[in-house]
Amino acid sequence: MTEQRTWGGRFEGGMEQLTADYTAGMDRDFWAHDIAGSVAHARMLGKQGIIPADEAGAIVAGLAHVLQDFREGRVTWRPELEDIHTHVEVLLREKIGDAAGRLHTARSRNDQVALLNRMVVREACDIASDSLRALILVLCDLGERHAADPMPGYTHVQRAQPVTLGHHLLAYAEMLARDRERFADCRKRANVLPLGSGALAGAPYPLDREMVAAELGFEGISRNSMDATADRDFVAEFASACAITQVHISRFAEDIVLWASAEYGFVTLPDGFATGSSIMPQKKNADVAELARGRAGRAIGELVGILTTMKGLPMSYDRDLQEDKAYILGASNVVLPTLRIFTAMVPALAFNLERMRQVAGLSFSLATDIADYLVQRGMPFREAHGVVGGLVREAESRHCELNELPFEAYAAASPLFAREVLKITVDSALAARDIPGGTAPRQVRLAAAALRAAVG
Repeated sequence: MTEQRTWGGRFEGGMEQLTADYTAGMDRDFWAHDIAGSVAHARMLGKQGIIPADEAGAIVAGLAHVLQDFREGRVTWRPELEDIHTHVEVLLREKIGDAAGRLHTARSRNDQVALLNRMVVREACDIASDSLRALILVLCDLGERHAADPMPGYTHVQRAQPVTLGHHLLAYAEMLARDRERFADCRKRANVLPLGSGALAGAPYPLDREMVAAELGFEGISRNSMDATADRDFVAEFASACAITQVHISRFAEDIVLWASAEYGFVTLPDGFATGSSIMPQKKNADVAELARGRAGRAIGELVGILTTMKGLPMSYDRDLQEDKAYILGASNVVLPTLRIFTAMVPALAFNLERMRQVAGLSFSLATDIADYLVQRGMPFREAHGVVGGLVREAESRHCELNELPFEAYAAASPLFAREVLKITVDSALAARDIPGGTAPRQVRLAAAALRAAVG
């Protein structure tokens, strides 16, 4: 087949196959975006009288047939055509003849590519936002359901103070809500039309860029043609939002892995979201959580990749920027499936609430509440901290918990103690933290309701 390149007039002879393979685009799945951009561009060209109106109409009609061919799987990818843009143009020429050549009027591959990328990122942000909302709502439901179920809270991977399972799960929901805001911010900055920028200097035609922007759903048009074709900060921002989201999921995954271990025993994994061992029949492995944790490295890598690609580029467009789609796809292909599977898996987790309650009161986790008891009776906190530290040592020597010490030990430590100190329990510790942001069951329920309302 004869090569049909968009830039071949200046060259003699053919391209080395190695070069063709090495420079091939990564945009073959973005036909719908490219065709939508071309339709809007053709309509504008016809309206402005830049090309004959009848030929603009033929182009739009021909593009509709090309779109249908893609949808129905009738298009065979031709490597010699280099990228999706050339495929669409060649297929259009096969439909309507020479009029197809007018489509590229007032348009460069540079602003065409920038348009495609912005449309792809915008769509990916919408999908991520919807996926995050679904997972956040799952966590809100679980937060309310377990608003009063105690579990140990940890700092430094050591038992610290009692919290509720609902409070713990809603911590991740809050992180994911901020991730959703990041995707919304990215979408806003990506949603600027670059078409009309030409290769780098603009176009010498009376373009109606606002018309194209309105048809394609862009909120505005670019102010600088060099910036519009040369920068990919919106790709970096998208990769950043993906990386941060995957890191948050990775932390949640780490908790699930720990909770599912025999040492913790806080959760039983659903069979549908676990795997076994090829040699140990008893094993049930948290592979979904482990892979989500592992794939955080991939998401971070996509961010580092696009930033590294951009950092040394002179103004304006350079072929290095072809790599941007790899980073968009790479980040999307990690985060979006992860959000989907976590949304399905998390509601299926079987929490061992009795075990969590039991452990919540161990390892002297009520020590801070006993110190607060003294503070409420007039003792400075630093002094109370020291007094209770001594009681912890005493409990350690007796191999018991603080609430199992005889009252005489408390009385010897401070005259401010009364026997009611022995009534401090996990539930009283939770109930005492009834302030906004606290782990008291009432506050957890309020927080879940507020978050549910915030995500819509």
